[in-house]
Amino acid sequence: MDDSAPIVVGFDGSDFSQEALRKGLWLASKVGAPVRVVRAWTISNAPRPTTWAPGYVPPVEDFADAVLAQVKNQTARGLAEYPDVDVTFAVPHGAAGRELLKASEDARVIVVGTRGLGGFSGLLLGSVSDQVVEHAHCDVLVTRRPSGDQAPGRTLKLDQAIEGS
Repeated sequence: MDDSAPIVVGFDGSDFSQEALRKGLWLASKVGAPVRVVRAWTISNAPRPTTWAPGYVPPVEDFADAVLAQVKNQTARGLAEYPDVDVTFAVPHGAAGRELLKASEDARVIVVGTRGLGGFSGLLLGSVSDQVVEHAHCDVLVTRRPSGDQAPGRTLKLDQAIEGS
């Protein structure tokens, strides 16, 4: 294993990914590894860029910039607890499972939460974490939240529509 290989943390802003970030940073601080925070996105789950206007769809780069700004904001508190860990960010445009598998190719270990923002309530292991466990090119650490509630209600509008909320 390459000692300079990063610990990759899958991050989508959920409580589960916040826990994965915390444990990934802790592990990196113990072994002296850098961390790469990966937030895969699609147009449907990216924040609206500042260049957006009615009738105008901004270029993909504007969406990527908005995702990167959002991730940096959402991770700032966790990163402040580990100021000596070298952290980089990657915001690839694509499906989360596929992009995390690509990120695992040069990783020391990949850290993901049991669930994320998408998916259906009641699942104990989300489809992305399941994909990573089954197909990653490196070791995988799947983190659980400190509380016993591993399957809270989802927050994406699609899930609310399906559940009738």
